[in-house]
Amino acid sequence: MAQPKSKFDLKWKVIRKQSMQWWSLVAEHDLKKVDKADDKLNKFMTILQVKYGYTREQARVEINKQWAAFDRAQSTTNS
Repeated sequence: MAQPKSKFDLKWKVIRKQSMQWWSLVAEHDLKKVDKADDKLNKFMTILQVKYGYTREQARVEINKQWAAFDRAQSTTNS
């Protein structure tokens, strides 16, 4: 039985488009690795850990912080 997609997986296409702006050390080849991963959040957090020296929790916090700011900006723009 297939696992339901995580919220991150559902938002991945949008996050992917913004990722190189949010994290300048993240490259297209990194994003392609995430594209292929079954657990996109896990793979992306690993990339941020390697590129920025984040702990697992720091990577999660940074992803959430960037997404929240992006989401707020989109909400303001669409209002």
